[in-house]
Amino acid sequence: MQRYNDLSSYLKEKFCSRLLKLSIDGGFSCPNRKNGKKGCKFCSESGSGEFTTKRKSITEQLNAQIKFLKDKDKYNGYIAYFQSYTNTFLPVEELRKMYYEAINFPNVKVLSIATRADCFNEDIYNLLEELNEKIEVWIELGLQSSNEKTRNSMNIGYSTETFENCVKRLKKLNIKTIFHIIFGLPNETKKDYKNTIDYVNTKKPWGIKIHSLYIQNDCELYEEYLKNSFKVLTWEEYID
Repeated sequence: MQRYNDLSSYLKEKFCSRLLKLSIDGGFSCPNRKNGKKGCKFCSESGSGEFTTKRKSITEQLNAQIKFLKDKDKYNGYIAYFQSYTNTFLPVEELRKMYYEAINFPNVKVLSIATRADCFNEDIYNLLEELNEKIEVWIELGLQSSNEKTRNSMNIGYSTETFENCVKRLKKLNIKTIFHIIFGLPNETKKDYKNTIDYVNTKKPWGIKIHSLYIQNDCELYEEYLKNSFKVLTWEEYID
């Protein structure tokens, strides 16, 4: 018996097939990098979109990824994943154009949007509700930690209260939410990880992604690590 509900099983049950996630760079930026802000300390210069290219249209990006896929026949559909930076950080009509281009691509079954909880307005909520009536929509939100001290030290830039308000609104629209959390952030302990999981459980998201801390050489945290080498989780510690 499975101890948790995994994504692969859900997709096979819902779509009778495996789906492949295709990453998209829509040319977004981030409100946490404006007006002299440097962004979250763990975020790379590409906004965590190392495997995308904004020099191509959305359709071109999707086609390019499919072209180089191995074992294409194993997949009967795709997840269009807006990955890089904050993917609701544009005027709503620009968002509409990009999102519709993605969902109109052949065999796209799910629209997944990575963004920040402080980057929504009424027009964006309305657009997401409209899209969710046409295709399954996932909103991926970066919680990272429930510890406000950690969140402030990592320059995440918004409170758990803002996060909660966004989640409540998305749930009212019947839009699936996925929380991203990071284990191994500086000065956090197993107790902090447990507290974050306990917090997540109270919010009842549709999904959760648990990352180990990954320090790229073009993020602010890398410079801090070079100056004051803090402990990072080993592979065994992360699995445990």
